[in-house]
Amino acid sequence: MSGNGGLTNVPPFRLEYRASGLLLHVTSLPSSYGIGDLGSSAFSWIDRLHDAGQRWWQALPLGPTGYGNSPYQSMSSFAGNELLISPGSLISDGLLQASDSESRFSADAVDYISVIPFKWRLLGTAGANFKAGEFRDKDLRPAYDEFCARQAHWLEDYALFRALKEKYRQAYYLEWPAELVRRNPSALALARRELASQIDQVRLAQFLLFRQADQLKEHAHAKGVSLIGDLPFFVSPDSSDVWANPELFLLDEQHRPQFVAGVPPDYFSAQGQLWGNPVYNWDAVRSTGYRWCIDRFRALLAHVDVIRLDHFRGFAAAWHVTAGAPTAQSGQWLAGPGASFFQAVQTELGYLPFIAEDLGVITADVQALRDQFRLPGMRVLQFAFDGHADNPYLPRNFVHNSVAYTGTHDNATTRQWYEELPDYQRQNLWSYLKRAPGSSTDAAPELMRLAWSSPAALAIAPLQDLLNLGSEARMNVPGRADGNWRWRVPEDMLSPQAFQRLQDLTESSKRSVSPATSVRAQVDCKGATAFG
Repeated sequence: MSGNGGLTNVPPFRLEYRASGLLLHVTSLPSSYGIGDLGSSAFSWIDRLHDAGQRWWQALPLGPTGYGNSPYQSMSSFAGNELLISPGSLISDGLLQASDSESRFSADAVDYISVIPFKWRLLGTAGANFKAGEFRDKDLRPAYDEFCARQAHWLEDYALFRALKEKYRQAYYLEWPAELVRRNPSALALARRELASQIDQVRLAQFLLFRQADQLKEHAHAKGVSLIGDLPFFVSPDSSDVWANPELFLLDEQHRPQFVAGVPPDYFSAQGQLWGNPVYNWDAVRSTGYRWCIDRFRALLAHVDVIRLDHFRGFAAAWHVTAGAPTAQSGQWLAGPGASFFQAVQTELGYLPFIAEDLGVITADVQALRDQFRLPGMRVLQFAFDGHADNPYLPRNFVHNSVAYTGTHDNATTRQWYEELPDYQRQNLWSYLKRAPGSSTDAAPELMRLAWSSPAALAIAPLQDLLNLGSEARMNVPGRADGNWRWRVPEDMLSPQAFQRLQDLTESSKRSVSPATSVRAQVDCKGATAFG
């Protein structure tokens, strides 16, 4: 048995393991419904990855988005984003007619203002048809009842939270009547009776979404493709997580955050970043054996194989800023849960299927925590060329148990990155590559080649870098409140030539999956299934 519970493809990566994949959020997939979803285009995407010898698909957090449509500000750690439900699959189920979902949307950007009411209208129609028994699969209703019972520990609070959000016109939950903020039992019971229909609609949407997610994961595994999910360290202040579990956070008597999360000044922001998330009351969380946190992991692992732990350094120490401060500069580091947290998780799960997002201000205690549990860290090539020989993002300094990236969702595309790079760093890049200086069109292919040829066990690039796209394809600008998370890839941009180049690179760097292992599950001594 290996340190990862006998699973051959999850961290810590075995010494001979070499693989690669692409980073693409589900919302960025092609779709005629205004936003990428879990339907046919997601299945086709997995097929493309498989055909190009890729073993991994990494996406961003999959929770229901709130403020700014950011997947890192989810309204629940357990629910999925209803916008990812595929209307095409609902048509196949008989819950919608094709005429119900006729629409015209941009192919290259998500227009959330139009997409959100469109999707919820479709879900309302599907809900009415479900209630009337108009669907093809007669097992659908008992499956729904079983889902509601199995997921009740979070679903009941989330469904009521969303129904109340609708009733109060999406207002921050702290602006609701005080008896609801404080979760007075009689007030909650009355709300459940008054909003029963809306609550049922939320429950059904989650059932349909989880069902589609299960089907997609099954298809991915059949193709030898494993899924990397992403879990934010903090939760949104306006979430069912905080509303239903106020004792787990540092809140005042009015349930308002005493401190909010962020980071000090860094590469992305001279004033630091003020995220506004409530911070944990780790004494309270620890007293429960980290139960809520472990349940959070289990919920995401139902849909993915490995979790990228966003803001990993928060487990060692997190930046606490007094609520109301104008910038993050005045914060201070306060200790996180440390090793006891991961010991508890390992005891519960039997293994630690995590990638540590160890970017930003990384101190010795953060590195020690990562290495104590043999968690692979991230090595982002866009950070590599400052001229320092000991830069940890230079491939010559990589360790095997790590994941190499050209860039992440928070970075510029590599083409844009190169265009904005200081001249001396451009020269450092070409010198490291031992080649004559090139142009911005050469940067992404060269960084992909560096990542794929590096010692890192796993190499990943955003799709934008495979397609050599520029600033128009950037997914997120940290610190910018609006205009993020909108990029989509049109179907005609997914050229066979690009994926052939990816396959050639993967084979030449000895990261490709052989036909024998791409579709054959390996079973460990516990009977767990893994794909090598």
